[in-house]
Amino acid sequence: MKRLLLCGAGALAGVVLGCARHADVPTYKVTPTTFTRRITAEGNLKAVKATPVMAPHDAPNSLKVAWMVDDGAVVKKNDVIVRFDPSDFEKELKGGNEDHTTASNNQSKTDAQALATRANLQRDARQAESELLSAKRFKFDDAEVFSRYQRIEAEVDQGLASEHKQNAQRVLNIREGLNRTDKELLAIEDKKAALRIRNAQQGLNSIEIRAPYDGILVLTRDWRGDVPRVGSTLWPGQPLGEIPDLNAMKADVFVLEADAAGLAMNEKASVTLESNPNAAYSGKITQVDKLARPRVRGVPVQYFGVTITLDKTDARVMKPGTRVRAVLDVENRAKAFAVPRQAMFEKDGKKIVYRKHGSKYEPVPVEISSSTAGRVVVTKGIAEGDELALIDPTAKKDES
Repeated sequence: MKRLLLCGAGALAGVVLGCARHADVPTYKVTPTTFTRRITAEGNLKAVKATPVMAPHDAPNSLKVAWMVDDGAVVKKNDVIVRFDPSDFEKELKGGNEDHTTASNNQSKTDAQALATRANLQRDARQAESELLSAKRFKFDDAEVFSRYQRIEAEVDQGLASEHKQNAQRVLNIREGLNRTDKELLAIEDKKAALRIRNAQQGLNSIEIRAPYDGILVLTRDWRGDVPRVGSTLWPGQPLGEIPDLNAMKADVFVLEADAAGLAMNEKASVTLESNPNAAYSGKITQVDKLARPRVRGVPVQYFGVTITLDKTDARVMKPGTRVRAVLDVENRAKAFAVPRQAMFEKDGKKIVYRKHGSKYEPVPVEISSSTAGRVVVTKGIAEGDELALIDPTAKKDES
């Protein structure tokens, strides 16, 4: 009897102790609430509109920067902002003029030689024609008067005169053809010289870039972050920088690939300047890159580029290139079941919560969607009014 009483007392004590331990489990009561997920990003300000400054398109060759204004310099309309080295174009112009003079002299020489050759051949042809007429005028066909030798000699003289005339005409035609070929070759050389002159003049006309209107010059940076400088070589049409319109600014920021879920157009954003973090400027997302890419060469961390159009621009403090920090509202849900992360557990590869049922807690599989550092949105498995354990009640019981 004493043993039975002791066993009964021990069991009763265990039940009381177990209830007390369950009573110590903190819980969260499920209620629908507004869930907002925000992410941060960093980047720079950029003008919405800007006039590009680039190397002249009509420059025949590459251009070497001889002088330029500093990055961020204030410029006035028609101010020279870049001057290129004219040495190569001046040398080319001089060489083209020399080639043109040589081609012209050779042309005159060829014409003079052709004229002299033509006169000599025409004289030879006339001489042959005169000899042929003389041979035909005096006939030696009378055998009784002239010997056989004289008749043969007369026929040979007549044939030679005729052949001499034909040969002179053939040589004249050949010389005329060669003269035309020489003139065509010289014309090609003269065109080449003219092309060199034209290219050099175009280059000399392109050695200066002037500001199209008042503003500041923002130079373009390459993938290393370098800007063009004195000594840099630019190709025709290569971007050099831009002169922005300071009345409308936007923020180009970068979002970590891991945080980019939910990025969408027209979502709200807030931007603060690194130089004045106490003032926030509202805006909205107007562009999101399709693909993530590294920001720094050689660093594998990838980001999505995001453009934020600001609702208001303060030209006094907002300048192109100013570093900014943005907070993006990537998700807003009304009446969402956003539970604390402490209420979420994993068992057998599934997400579960422990829902209070009377004095016990039962595991319930759930489906989740979005999350923040402290909250998780549950889309299936729980209902309003459920009480969820914020610690694992089974682990608490086992430890006891």
